Amino acid sequence: MLKVSRTTTAIQCPGGEIPAEVLSAAEPVILKGLVSHWPLVQLGQQSSAAVADYLCSHYNGKTTQVFYGAPTLNGRYFYDESCRAFNYETRLGQVDQVLQQILQWQELEQPPSVYIASNLLSSHFPSLRQHNDIQLPKPAVNYETEPDRVSIWLGNKSLSACHYDSSENLACCVLGKRRFTLFPPEHISHLYPGPLEPTPGGQVISMVDFDKPDLERFPDFPKAIAAGQIAELEPGDALYLPSMWWHQVEGLSCFNILINYWWSTAPRYTGSGMNLLYHALLCLRDKPEHERKAWQAVLNHYIFDDPKKAGQHLPEQARGVLGELDEMQARQLRAMLLNRLNR
Repeated sequence: MLKVSRTTTAIQCPGGEIPAEVLSAAEPVILKGLVSHWPLVQLGQQSSAAVADYLCSHYNGKTTQVFYGAPTLNGRYFYDESCRAFNYETRLGQVDQVLQQILQWQELEQPPSVYIASNLLSSHFPSLRQHNDIQLPKPAVNYETEPDRVSIWLGNKSLSACHYDSSENLACCVLGKRRFTLFPPEHISHLYPGPLEPTPGGQVISMVDFDKPDLERFPDFPKAIAAGQIAELEPGDALYLPSMWWHQVEGLSCFNILINYWWSTAPRYTGSGMNLLYHALLCLRDKPEHERKAWQAVLNHYIFDDPKKAGQHLPEQARGVLGELDEMQARQLRAMLLNRLNR
């Protein structure tokens, strides 16, 4: 069986203070004990029921999306055989009712799977952060960034297939144990991404079953395993995960809760990198090979190599969008793109 042998670097980090250098290193780091002072974490040392009661006391009663799967799912939320639909149902439900289901099913050897994924605290638990929060040591910038998103993930045993997120991520383990299997962004081809749409959680996922990899179908998967690392979290621990790192996430206990913070330090006006991917699929992928290689050189010059060099030889007043991009220029670029795409 293929197994990742490397473990993620861990540092002791009690008391809720994140060293600033951690978030600038662009490498995953486990922050041991970072949120051990949270009431949610401390109540978990008493009982799962105490945690559920505490969450219900902060819940505003709004419905949310809930994933349900048969007992045979074993918590692996994935595609069905067609890869056009999923192996679970999505229903609207009440968080307090889901919590009661999880508590009732804890004693079952193979319970149904139930999961609430990426539920914004501001939408359903607006007061929870008052005593369960962390300050991110983000650099000061003179432009607007995307708003931070703080979400809760709760359910019984679960496995979220390997995927990446475009935002920086701090994942805080509140209840139960979590295992993250991590891969650097450059190993995307060794992880065999699935369809761009539909996707189980909005992000492209790896099609490889890590427990039973089909090496005839996915022959380069061992290359990803060789570069991977494992991060195992106890309640109170957190994981810093840089943007674009691939990660499979397992909730290992019969009741698991995770709260995560997503943020970006990029200007909000830059938009999503997925727009570039979709545009390239439309404009470049099906060109002749020599044209694709030529455009690869063009993109390397303007985007992926040192982008400042592309306009350094020009007078500053002549650089236009090759100079430092501001919000006004970004709006002009967006308008130009929309105009060209609509022709």
